[in-house]
Amino acid sequence: MSDKIAIFVSVKQQVNDINSTLAGLLSELKELRGTIDSLYAENRSLNRNIDKLLKENRELRKRLEKYEQPPKDSGNSSTPPSKEPIKAEVDRRTKSLRKKSERPVGGQSGHEGTTRKMVETPDEIQEVSSHYCMECGRDLSEVEGVLEYVTQQVDLPQIRPIYRERRFYKKVCSCGCCNRDYAPRRRGGNAIVFGKNIRAIATYLSVVQCMPYERLQSLFETMFNVRISQGTLANIVREMLEKSRPAIALIERMIKESSVVGFDESGCYTNGKLNWSWIAQTTYLTLVFRGAGRGAKVLEERFGDSLKNMVAVTDRHSAYFAIDFLNNQICLAHLLRNLEYLNDIDKEQTWAKDVQTLLREAIHLRNQKTYEVIPKDSWLTRLDELLKKNLDNMRNEFNEMKRGIIRCRDYIFNFLENPEIPSDNNGSERGIRKLKVKQKISGCFRSDTGADAFHALHSIADTAWKNGQSPLKAILALV
Repeated sequence: MSDKIAIFVSVKQQVNDINSTLAGLLSELKELRGTIDSLYAENRSLNRNIDKLLKENRELRKRLEKYEQPPKDSGNSSTPPSKEPIKAEVDRRTKSLRKKSERPVGGQSGHEGTTRKMVETPDEIQEVSSHYCMECGRDLSEVEGVLEYVTQQVDLPQIRPIYRERRFYKKVCSCGCCNRDYAPRRRGGNAIVFGKNIRAIATYLSVVQCMPYERLQSLFETMFNVRISQGTLANIVREMLEKSRPAIALIERMIKESSVVGFDESGCYTNGKLNWSWIAQTTYLTLVFRGAGRGAKVLEERFGDSLKNMVAVTDRHSAYFAIDFLNNQICLAHLLRNLEYLNDIDKEQTWAKDVQTLLREAIHLRNQKTYEVIPKDSWLTRLDELLKKNLDNMRNEFNEMKRGIIRCRDYIFNFLENPEIPSDNNGSERGIRKLKVKQKISGCFRSDTGADAFHALHSIADTAWKNGQSPLKAILALV
């Protein structure tokens, strides 16, 4: 009996020990649960902080990119030279997109040089000889000289205006008719007027040489001894606008009939408001005009259905691809500059360099085979292989450039299949650059009439220059 009691007591003791142990374990589990909940809350808070820090890091990196990436200039982007910093201008003058050739610097072997030739009948002859002996001082005026050599000096005479008085006579016929072979004098008009040469020179210097009216006034008085007010100079240029309208209409009609036309546009401030200057040009024609906007509507209103028969050579401005042209050719010079910027960002990568090499090889082939039709399929295949490459491990600018090339893929190598199409739009940029030079020197145009006069007269002067004619003579012909 005592053994059973001992066993019972022992079992009871063990049960109590188990209960006590379970109670301790339960307490510890509760503490662990609290610790876990606390750690979970702390972990969530840390994750939120990490997300916040990552977001801030991305924003800071984006803000710092403009300080870390190389600056854009006219050599690696579409930034005009007038807006690039001085340091970039210095670098540009010592760096070129052209690759160094194997030819030596200077004139090449076989190049025919030119030199100024003496005229057969000079206007003046001046004899130069000694009048006395440098050794003994004897008079040499009676000693006959021996001709040693002859030179000719080119100079300008002192310019003085010619005052030409014009007398107008009316004649009365026996029938009583009063005949005047001249226009009647305007009421209140000045008896002194300026001749065609002064009017043509004033227009030429204002438009072609981009001289502002104040400097033009000073030049006429200093060099030509002609006093002329700035208001008169402005009126002369405005009057030339009216005389230029038939020539402008002819240039516009000929451009509408052209099969390949280059287009470009640029901002133009007129009377403090932003307008847009547009250019349509070919190898022999230039038409510059002012538009209210930068959209496709400007060209559609100006050229109408003739756009459907043109191949447009342009940059990648979206307006040109909203127009129903016969075909397009994008400017490869723009692409090469944009790719050069990617080379400046990452000097270790080869993708941008490979695309540049492809474009340069195509241009070089066209220059070698000027008049041949070159199939573009193999060139597009090579381009597609480069566009298939994964650029996700590179900076975002590379993928942006890749997407831009994909959008205009079909318009890159059209110049190979048509020898009349140039590979770049440099002709349009050269034609419209005169406007930027004018604004750089003179500021904005003060009136719509003044702006339109500059655009029209520049069109005529540039067309004359393209055809090997003197812009001054072209302006003189208008007078």
